[in-house]
Amino acid sequence: MQLSPGSIVTVDIDKPAAGGRMLARHEGRVILVSAAIPGERVNVRIERIVKGVVYADTVDVVTPSSDRRGFADDWRCGGNVFAHIAYPRQLQLKAEIVHDAFARIGHLPLPSKTEIVGSPEQAYRMRARLHARDGRLGFFREGSHELCDATTTGQLLPATHEWIAGAEETLRREQLTGLAGIEIAENIPGDQRACHLELHAGVDATRFAALAHGLSGLSAERTDRPGITVLSGSTTVTDVLQMSEEVHEPTLRLGRDVRAFFQGNRFLLQPLVQRVAGLVRPGPVLDLYAGVGLFGLSCAATGPGPVTLVEGDLISGADLQRNADPFGNTVRVERRSVEAFLRSAQCPRDSTVIVDPPRTGMSRDAVQGIIRLAPASVIYVSCDVATLARDARTLVDGGYELRDVSGMDLFPNTAHVETIAAFTRHS
Repeated sequence: MQLSPGSIVTVDIDKPAAGGRMLARHEGRVILVSAAIPGERVNVRIERIVKGVVYADTVDVVTPSSDRRGFADDWRCGGNVFAHIAYPRQLQLKAEIVHDAFARIGHLPLPSKTEIVGSPEQAYRMRARLHARDGRLGFFREGSHELCDATTTGQLLPATHEWIAGAEETLRREQLTGLAGIEIAENIPGDQRACHLELHAGVDATRFAALAHGLSGLSAERTDRPGITVLSGSTTVTDVLQMSEEVHEPTLRLGRDVRAFFQGNRFLLQPLVQRVAGLVRPGPVLDLYAGVGLFGLSCAATGPGPVTLVEGDLISGADLQRNADPFGNTVRVERRSVEAFLRSAQCPRDSTVIVDPPRTGMSRDAVQGIIRLAPASVIYVSCDVATLARDARTLVDGGYELRDVSGMDLFPNTAHVETIAAFTRHS
C-alpha cells in the first residue's frame, strides 16, 4: 500500500522511539506513531512524510495495553506525549530509551536495567516559558505555534494557575499589548515566584507593572534595546538544599535570576544533587557548564575542595559568583566558555569533572579538552540521551570506562529523561 498523508493503516506498536513517539512497521516501512503504547495494535492516520520518515497519529486503539489510561487533554500541549500511559510503564519506557540510545548511537550496550527515579506527576515544574497572544498566555502545542492552555497540563502549581488567570484578566482589562512571552521561575516551596516579560520594540515596560500582583519580583526587557527594567520586588528566587538525608548535614543556599537556567523539577532537585555528589570521588572537582552552581557548590558544601566552576553565560555566571562568595578560597569561578577554559586548563590526575551541558551536548573541543586533562573521573548530567550517548562513545574511545548510568524523571508525562553517567579513567 502506498503511504501518503491522510492514509489510515493498522500497525502493531513495537517499542519507544526518541521524542515520545512509538516505532511500528507497515509492509517493512518504519512509522513513528503518537499516542500509542508498545504491544498495542492501533489504526493510525499518516500525518506527514519528511525525508522518508513517516509520522502518524493514533485514531483508534484496536488492542489496548493494560497500561493505557484516560487523558482528555491535548497531549501536544506541554509535551505530554506519555500522559496516556500509566506512570510505572512510563519509567520503564524511558529506561528502554536510554538503553537504545547507548546501544544504537554510542555502541555501548548497558549491562543491566537502568533505574529511572520517578516524580509526582502534578505541580512539579519550577520553570516555564509562556507565550503571549491576544491577551492569552500559554505553551505552544508541540511542533506548532498554536497557543494552548498551560494550566491543563498539570505541570504547574495551582497558585501559578491563579496568577496566569489573573495576568490574562489584567492584560485584557488594561488593554496591554506588545507582550511576546513570560519566563516564570519559582523556588521549591513555591513561596517565591518571579517573572520576566519579553516585550516587543517600542513598548512602555512600566505599563506592565500591574502584572506584579502575586509575584515576588517582576522584570521586563524590550527587543529593541539592551538592559532590564525591574518593575517590582526582586527577580531572584532562592532555595536551600540539603546535601544528604541526615538532618544535620550541610546545606547549600542558591539564588538565581528568573532568566537563569536551572533544573525544573521541585521534587527531584535535591535527589538529583545528592545523586551527583554521591558519585564524586575524593579530590579536586572541576564543574563545567556550572550554571548557578548547583553541582559544583554542592560538592564544596560537603567536601574540603578545591572546586573550580566554569560558566560562560552572563546571567548564570553572575548568580554563580554570588552563590560562590560564601565559600571563599575553597572555590574558584571562571566566567568564560568551557572551550576557552579548557584550551589552557590543567587539573590534578585525581580530579573529578562534572559536566551538565545544554541539550546539544558537549562540543568536540570540550570533549577532547576533558580527555586531554585526563581527570580520574567524569560525571555527565544530560537532558538529551542521544547527545550523551554520542559523547560517551568519545570518552570511552579516549580512555574512559562507563561505570554507572541512572536516570531521573524530571518531566513526567513527557518524553524527556535526565540521565547521569559516570566514567572512570583506565589506569
